[in-house]
Amino acid sequence: MNRSSRLLSPLILAGAVLALVLSLTAPVLAGPADHPKQMARLNAFAAQMLQERPHFIGYPVNQDTEQWYLQSGLYEAAMNNVGDPYKTSGLLLNTHVFEREVIDHFAPRFGFKKDYWGFVTASGTDGNNHGMYFGKKVLQSKSKLPPIVYVSEEAHYSIKKLADVQGLELRMIKADAMGRMDLADFEARLDPKRPALVIIAMGTTFKGGIDNQLGINAILERVRPPAVYRHQDAALFGSILAFLPPPASDLVNSAKMKFDSIAISGHKFWGLDEPAGVFISTQNVRDNINPFQVEYLKDAVPTITCSRSALSPLKLWWKITFSEPEVFEKQAVRLIANAQYLHAELRKLGIRSWLNEHSNTVFFQRPSPAIMDYYGLAPDVHPEQGELAHVLIMQHVGKDLLDKFIADLRKDFRK
Repeated sequence: MNRSSRLLSPLILAGAVLALVLSLTAPVLAGPADHPKQMARLNAFAAQMLQERPHFIGYPVNQDTEQWYLQSGLYEAAMNNVGDPYKTSGLLLNTHVFEREVIDHFAPRFGFKKDYWGFVTASGTDGNNHGMYFGKKVLQSKSKLPPIVYVSEEAHYSIKKLADVQGLELRMIKADAMGRMDLADFEARLDPKRPALVIIAMGTTFKGGIDNQLGINAILERVRPPAVYRHQDAALFGSILAFLPPPASDLVNSAKMKFDSIAISGHKFWGLDEPAGVFISTQNVRDNINPFQVEYLKDAVPTITCSRSALSPLKLWWKITFSEPEVFEKQAVRLIANAQYLHAELRKLGIRSWLNEHSNTVFFQRPSPAIMDYYGLAPDVHPEQGELAHVLIMQHVGKDLLDKFIADLRKDFRK
């Protein structure tokens, strides 16, 4: 099979969506007479999505996707990966064997030893939710005191929501102008009498800042709270850093950085066509959660999510298995190089631009609304840097697209 990405035609895409809609037994959404009209609507929507896809550079989504599962016929089987992928499930239509192989691939890459445990998640946020929940349970096993969550104000917004959902006390730590956790503020706000659940941002959402883990660890060692759990939110950068040479890859190595769990996304660097992710920790961490035995599944379900996608593990397994050797290393190096290229070209134009080390995220002074809309750029505001936009260099963002973007910015800032 050709490993290059394939774009579904608008007609095929619309047909697949319509087939899914019509497979629902209730409610009946439209009578047969309305089908041509609705098919035309789906065709128009599909055409619009495919037209906008090539110049979508403002969010961390890799548009180089595969649709092999359409040809395989697996989309016709309702599979479900509920339960622990490392145990036999009573629900036989599952892809646990492939899910385990995905975790087996990633765990050593992130520095976990043989006692690792993990699963394929619904998203990076799903992984963060498990990191915080598992962290809370581990800390409760070590101390009777409730933990405090510490996270940078530039970290992903999901952490604030998840702390609220889980009823955890949250302390937002200041960030510097490049989006990294302010270590002085962290030390000042770290409570020596309460367990610490530290969320480490590996590439903050807007600026791509990477928190200083060695500095964080040194502060934890000095202050010595009664118990500590470190979770890495590495949704995008985890996969990039893991395939770069040291010292970049060391940043997502659990043995070297002492973090307890990590969450990455599958729809960012890995190019899945729907949200997914991977959560990895250790068997010891997994053993601290409540068992909640489910007899009809013949298992104790360790995940917060019950029903889980069986296709997402297959898609990740496909990417890993059918990609050429060293392809991911080459992609990671190219993303960083293209980010450095864009950053340098913007500065040549006199456009204020910033780029963190080991980052694929270039943030710069905000262009006109027309440029923002066409390229799908996200906005932000900083008290010192002013109104900002950013570009996420993903696999589908090559030099040709960047040169066109730079040319458009040159015209835009001359106005």
